[in-house]
Amino acid sequence: MFIVIINFPPIKDGKDAEFREWFSWSNTEFAKHEGFISRRLLKPLKGGNYAAIVEHKSQETFMAMHTSPAHDEAGKRVQPLFNGNPTPTFYEAIVE
Repeated sequence: MFIVIINFPPIKDGKDAEFREWFSWSNTEFAKHEGFISRRLLKPLKGGNYAAIVEHKSQETFMAMHTSPAHDEAGKRVQPLFNGNPTPTFYEAIVE
């Protein structure tokens, strides 16, 4: 299994609800792609920025989604809500 942990930058003031709506919408779009397993939004318990965990069957299926027109559209919709850029870290699950 291929996993991506995304650390989101700060959300602009007043845009939190719109960001959460975007995340739900984008989950629906990304779930249409082959190899998609799950995508969850994480909120820190004591302040800080959101993070997400994305699970895919393989790095190849993730990259097919990541380079798709749906991913481009999702990026265009969310970028105005951020102060900065998301930072992804890529992992391969080795013990489950």
